[in-house]
Amino acid sequence: MAEIPTVDVRTAEAEQAAGALILDVRETDEWVAGHALGAMWIPMSEITERHGELPTEQDILVICKSGGRSATVTEALNAWGYTAKNIAGGSMAWAAEGLAFIDDDGQPGTVA
Repeated sequence: MAEIPTVDVRTAEAEQAAGALILDVRETDEWVAGHALGAMWIPMSEITERHGELPTEQDILVICKSGGRSATVTEALNAWGYTAKNIAGGSMAWAAEGLAFIDDDGQPGTVA
């Protein structure tokens, strides 16, 4: 098995600012509680059916709670021809670094 491309949250934040897409693959309750500002949301359980919604011209940075689910999705996206990287430490690391993390109402979010 090939090594899964991975970035830390600070690198991910910089890549997002340069045009990369953050894809959150957590479930509904997790997304509603909090997510990276500007992220797109497709739960892991729906990625096989919905990956066609993703842009092919942007790098995709995949995030979950801690990095496990996002690693699986990153591997699948790369196999399907996307350029994807896993965000190490997931939303827990993102929020711990104090990066923009909001709930569905645009208020400060929490990691569920």
